[in-house]
Amino acid sequence: MLSLSSIEPQQVGVQEELLSKAIKFAIDNESQMDRDIGAALEKGHFEEPWPIGKTIGPVKHRKAGSGVILRKGHLIKTWGDVEYVDMTFSISKSYLSLCMGVAVNDGIIPDVHAPIRTIVKDGGFDSEQNKNITWAQMLQLTSEWEGTLWDKPDWIDHYRDVIGDSQNLDKRGSKRSLQPPGTYWEYNDVRVNRLSLALMHAFGRPLPVVLKERIMDPIGASETWEWHGYDNSWLNINGKRLQSVSGGAHWGGGLWINSLDHARVGQLMLNKGQWNGVEIISEKWVNECVTPCPIASFYGYLWWLNDSKRGMFPGAPHSAFCAMGVGTQIIYIDPENDLVIVARWIEKEKVPEFVRMVLASIKNNKPDRAR
Repeated sequence: MLSLSSIEPQQVGVQEELLSKAIKFAIDNESQMDRDIGAALEKGHFEEPWPIGKTIGPVKHRKAGSGVILRKGHLIKTWGDVEYVDMTFSISKSYLSLCMGVAVNDGIIPDVHAPIRTIVKDGGFDSEQNKNITWAQMLQLTSEWEGTLWDKPDWIDHYRDVIGDSQNLDKRGSKRSLQPPGTYWEYNDVRVNRLSLALMHAFGRPLPVVLKERIMDPIGASETWEWHGYDNSWLNINGKRLQSVSGGAHWGGGLWINSLDHARVGQLMLNKGQWNGVEIISEKWVNECVTPCPIASFYGYLWWLNDSKRGMFPGAPHSAFCAMGVGTQIIYIDPENDLVIVARWIEKEKVPEFVRMVLASIKNNKPDRAR
């Protein structure tokens, strides 16, 4: 199991010289995103129309790149300030998926393929477009949910994609015709935030409390992480004032966390939800998280998959998967190589080469064949 005391890379079959070259590559290719995150958002980093694209949640300055590499459950390398609590943008989505796993395990959500409105009665799923949307469709980003949440309309992220599809970039932030739920994939933060709100209704508790009690404390995470919503995402539920947290940080907020805690979560997923022999998340849920969406084989339940058609990491095993956020930041999980990589603030187009270099440092590593 993960120990934060370091061991030498050679002890787990990693060539230190090649690994050091990979880390130098990451450091040399630090993200050009402004270290003043607030300034980056105000300057239109996400190219969303103003004023509806304005920041409505907290932000903070980032540091230079940092990272953690684990192999066979051992910490073999770090760089940068791995204890600095940094904004993590869309990696927050994958943590939302972990909370969903708790809800499923506890029977709070007995069927992810059932319409959300059977559990959540807040009016957000009453319309003709929204009434049949399921939890699974929300998790796979195929819901086509229509509406405005926290003053952000769903169409602010129409035509948005983050991996290589430049065909419709000039249309981002403009309305398109909606499709039936489950038939169209779109990376849409408003809809993920709608899922977060629905899940908070289902629990009747703030999601950061659920995450802390059920996942982060049991795996020995620090007390330093925070999960924020927006200035206007507070609600009264069952007589309590609760904040709905965001699944990203387009408009501020989201999960703020250090790199070592990310590494623990990566190891938890690599362990199929087990920690020191105790089930934290069910293996069944972990497997469902990495099951390809029927219409988007590169995506699971808020986790990116390294599928053979559109994988982000050429040459890496197709069983690898990751959480990813703007910056670029990743938690890369590679079951075939018993490997977890946390890397933060690398230029997006350099991330695949960085992962390739790390894999090349593993002795006798063989690239996965297409299957």
